[in-house]
Amino acid sequence: MLRYLGKRIIFMFVSLFLIVTATFFLMHSIPGGPFTGERNVPPEIQKALEAKYNLDLPISQQYLLYLKGIATWDLGPSFTEKSSTVNDMINRGFPVSAHLGLQALLVAIFGGISLGVIAALYHNKWQDYSAMLIAVLGLSVPSFILASFYQYFFSIELGWFPIAKWETWKHTVLPTFALAASPLAFIARLTRSNMIEIMGQDYIKTAKSKGLSTFVITVKHAIRNALLPVITYLGPLSASILTGAFVVERIFGIPGLGREFVISITNRDYTVIMGTTVFYAMILVVMVLIVDIAYTLIDPRIKLGDVGRE
Repeated sequence: MLRYLGKRIIFMFVSLFLIVTATFFLMHSIPGGPFTGERNVPPEIQKALEAKYNLDLPISQQYLLYLKGIATWDLGPSFTEKSSTVNDMINRGFPVSAHLGLQALLVAIFGGISLGVIAALYHNKWQDYSAMLIAVLGLSVPSFILASFYQYFFSIELGWFPIAKWETWKHTVLPTFALAASPLAFIARLTRSNMIEIMGQDYIKTAKSKGLSTFVITVKHAIRNALLPVITYLGPLSASILTGAFVVERIFGIPGLGREFVISITNRDYTVIMGTTVFYAMILVVMVLIVDIAYTLIDPRIKLGDVGRE
């Protein structure tokens, strides 16, 4: 196990290095910069700004300076928010994004598993059709469309929840369900198909012949095995929620890191774009490792090294 973890940690650092390198050179290959375009900055001021932020240095020197900053976790200043560094923006925005993401993750997991189990237990009945209709809608309707619909229906028409901002628990409900809809639908379909297959296995039939109730069979025997593919999906699920939060935070005016990322793209704020990309990449590679470990805890028959080869 320790050997495998060591290999995965090395792989994580290599992946992060490649992501940092790719992000840096892609950003610098885009025409223009943070001090060009519609700002109409005089040439002498533009040169002074480029010198201040080391943008006048050769690209190789800028790259080495950025690698040094990553190694010391100094992600540099924001080009557009003069009083803030990228570290400040992450410290300020990530707790909000993490709150939203965690709520959406829990709703997606518990809601998706519940819908999938109900659909499987009532296969080809109205409960199954209703659950799968919800799943199809969740997969086919983009989160920004759902967000706009929620704002109109639940905020403007019914007045149940605030239309935007992030102040009380009521402000978290609509963005959470908008963000969780697609992964919830995928988990529901995945759980349903696995449960239908498992409920037809011989050991389930044996349990039924012994007189065990459907509840006991489902909880003690079926769900555990049906959850294994769902666990493997948690890594991509985290990525889906992180990237989906960018748009949802923008629509609901949530002061999270995703909103800062979208604004930084509009302003060509290189350091913010690269810093948030690296930060989210770190979270994702750690999440993948945690998912691998969780997979073996649920099914001890699987060795930790085997998970990485699947």
